[in-house]
Amino acid sequence: MIQDKDFTLRLIRQLTQALEKLLLGKPEESLMQKELDFDSLMKDIFKINFEELASKSKEEIIEIVKQRETKDHTDYYEMLGNLFMFHYRTESKTDYGNKAKIFYELYLQTSGIFSLPVINRINELKTVLN
Repeated sequence: MIQDKDFTLRLIRQLTQALEKLLLGKPEESLMQKELDFDSLMKDIFKINFEELASKSKEEIIEIVKQRETKDHTDYYEMLGNLFMFHYRTESKTDYGNKAKIFYELYLQTSGIFSLPVINRINELKTVLN
């Protein structure tokens, strides 16, 4: 079971890094081909695809995260923020923007880290969504 948790955490970090590069506009083609198959990563991490995850309310997604180990919540929130931000930028769905903002805020709260890129994304979303 520990190996399974470590594997899932590695997948979360891998997806977070890939999305971060996309959000910063620095994707590498090999990265896109190898690491960013959203559906397979979503199924490995959450056992559902992105569409199913996105159809859940923020409360339901937060509850899924809370079922994981507390020490991993920060990684989940950062990954979810990046995931919804990426989809918001590509599909312009307000719901995705709202969820990205919420998960970024939860990431900042749980991590205690000052992350200027995340703060800038939150401010970008606040400007557009309000």
